[in-house]
Amino acid sequence: MVNQNAEVGDGIMTYSFEQALNAFRSSEIRDLSLDPNGLRFLKLRSMSRTEYLHRLLQDNAMQIPKLRGDALMQFLFDADIAEERIESTMRAIYAEQRQARRLIEDEMVSELYRLEAFDWGGLHQNSLEKTIVDNYIKKIRSYDALSDCIENELHRSMRGYVLCSWYNHWTSIIIEDIFRDHSAVLPAIGLIKKVDFFISGTPFDLKVTYFPEGYVKDIRKKASLRPETTLLKSFCRSKRITFDSQLPESRLLEDLWKKVEDYPSSDARDLISSLRQKRLEMIADASSHPEDLMRWLYENQGERRFDASNRLFLILIDTHNFFESWRLKRAKHLLARGIHGHLNEAAGTPGRELEFVWKDRRYFTTSDAIFIIHDRNR
Repeated sequence: MVNQNAEVGDGIMTYSFEQALNAFRSSEIRDLSLDPNGLRFLKLRSMSRTEYLHRLLQDNAMQIPKLRGDALMQFLFDADIAEERIESTMRAIYAEQRQARRLIEDEMVSELYRLEAFDWGGLHQNSLEKTIVDNYIKKIRSYDALSDCIENELHRSMRGYVLCSWYNHWTSIIIEDIFRDHSAVLPAIGLIKKVDFFISGTPFDLKVTYFPEGYVKDIRKKASLRPETTLLKSFCRSKRITFDSQLPESRLLEDLWKKVEDYPSSDARDLISSLRQKRLEMIADASSHPEDLMRWLYENQGERRFDASNRLFLILIDTHNFFESWRLKRAKHLLARGIHGHLNEAAGTPGRELEFVWKDRRYFTTSDAIFIIHDRNR
């Protein structure tokens, strides 16, 4: 949606600081990125910490005014500082921060390889407090029973939650640094919502994900194929293989797949081979023509986290074990080869225009997808 309040001259939108600030608060990131003043605002916003803004003033031999917050940013927005000078300061600050992280990076990657299982322990990442309140505080009346649950259940679950959070935190930093180390990428050096970096002037929000199970299910349905879970359940029942039907669907699929894969019969091998081959066909098609998958990812967002900002999807796929693609988040050299290879090819024209519908409203965005496909047989 184009911001109707921005001034237009000679066919080019020009935001004032106040208009850009309002657009940013309304999550109109794409509109801002298409306008020179909007893009200037986003770069300054990524430097919104006072120390970074003061550094920009010092780098341009300017006196530091007695201003803070948005007032200081507006001063710099209106100041006679060329875009190249803003970017130079951003890169200099990032280089200093990166130098410190680079010293510990190899050791950190090695530590990440010690995690053997990625299991949240039933405590959901975005509702930890609610899960504890609903399942323990409100549900259990006995002090002794609550104490036993804390020792026998919650302690184990909290351990899983902390380990998964630790893994996600440090792998995110490593992956973002791989992007930001590329010459075509301008790092966003501060915390700015919906912008992790700029690729040739286009801001992107990085989303690391896996080949979505919901997408697989939808593609199979369109092709009039029965769901994988249904086929695997049917096989297990025919062979009297026990499974827990109360497991969450994603966990159930993995559990069924592993049990059938380990069953010593030709029909088990044929079923797994058929399911795997169909998935590989979907992956090959999506990696060659990613628009449908990107659109699906936008249209299947959770309501609490919905936005239409420019997204770059990094899609990790381990074809040997689809359910352990999480391990690739620490495969630094594999990631660097795939990410930098994509940026080398697409840096001049990053992303593609994408139209999608969410809750009966049409949105336009700029998006891109990078597939990291690890085939252990190659």
